Amino acid sequence: MAESKDPVVDKLAKATLEDPVANDEGSDDDETAGAAAAANGGEEGAAKKKKKNKKKKKKNAPKTQTEPPTVPVSKIYTSHVYPLGECHDYRDDNLWRTTSEEKRAEERGHENDYNDVRRAAEVHRQVRQYIQKVLKPGMTLTEIAEIIENGTRALVEENGMEAGIGFPTGLSLNHCAAHFTPNAGDKTVLAYDDVMKVDFGVHVNGRIVDSAFTHTFNPKFDKLKEAAKEATYAGIKEVGIDVRLCDIGAAVNEVYDSYEIELDGKTYDIKPIRNLNGHTIDPYRIHAGKSIPIVRDTGDETKLEEGEQLAIETFCSTGRGYVIEDGECSHYAKNADAGFVPLRLPKAKALLGTINQQFGTLPFCRRYLDRTGETKYLMALKNLVDANLVTAYPPLCDSKGSYTAQLEHTILLRPTCKEIVSKGDDY
Repeated sequence: MAESKDPVVDKLAKATLEDPVANDEGSDDDETAGAAAAANGGEEGAAKKKKKNKKKKKKNAPKTQTEPPTVPVSKIYTSHVYPLGECHDYRDDNLWRTTSEEKRAEERGHENDYNDVRRAAEVHRQVRQYIQKVLKPGMTLTEIAEIIENGTRALVEENGMEAGIGFPTGLSLNHCAAHFTPNAGDKTVLAYDDVMKVDFGVHVNGRIVDSAFTHTFNPKFDKLKEAAKEATYAGIKEVGIDVRLCDIGAAVNEVYDSYEIELDGKTYDIKPIRNLNGHTIDPYRIHAGKSIPIVRDTGDETKLEEGEQLAIETFCSTGRGYVIEDGECSHYAKNADAGFVPLRLPKAKALLGTINQQFGTLPFCRRYLDRTGETKYLMALKNLVDANLVTAYPPLCDSKGSYTAQLEHTILLRPTCKEIVSKGDDY
């Protein structure tokens, strides 16, 4: 980990994380003073002296997190300056950026945006720390999703489009790699032999943190998880300003080439899922303009640029290494590039109004529509999808019987360094 050059570091070093709150009662010294006053001026004088010396509670003293998490991170980091992620210097021709005064000055102009992303990242870390403690076989996916989502809403202080959930909580099992969250009434139960990808997002002022991990109970899947982790970090290591997308894919693919796993007496190559990618992130848009491959020989020589925010994620599989849309859809998002489309169905017009107000271009799921009070909306939702005003994102699945894994981090390509904002002690 490189030494940080960020001007916010000094503020962070001074930010109090734990500040004891004074007791309601006065100290022993207060009582002694009160006794002395009583000897000199009677009981009334003692009472006044004790009251005068009594310590007051600190109104803005930091709090500690509860289990389950309910305390907003702004009440823990009372300076409202949030922890940096893990920072790495650029390499080779961009190493000069580390000490450039000009680039440091540029960064100072973006401190508020960086702090928003870091606040979202701290929410993500605290929520995922808790869910990893309590996950156990027998829990329903709906129960798991609600723990994550309720924690996110509380810690980020959900407030319309200013702060909240970044996209639906992905809880994709086994051969399903992505884009599954339970719809209302889903009874799916997490089992001991399941491989679950937990992918959730947090946003502050549209600055989205997108991070994911794979959870298993059975240690026989450890190699699969290890492969995803090592490949993702190989991609992160390659990432930088002016780096070609194809070079990132090659670095990831090289890691997967070295992994295999034995399951129930049979050995499987661990393959990258070639049609799943990382991506750039823009404000209120989880998938922005660039796709970041996880396989070699894509031929994409597009370069990453200063100031971009990226989701570096890799997926691997014991199956064919290719996913298709399969199963009931739960994920949707308004098409940010759609123009005006006349809608004949009044219910569709009303639903679009709800989507605009509640989510904008942030992805949503059916459970989130239920939460807004919308009912009997499936036909209207289909009408919006058919009109290309809303895009449906069905579950993405490899071959049945296979197992898939994922690891993902959000990266800032700052002018002086790259920052893994979602990095934590867990991954």
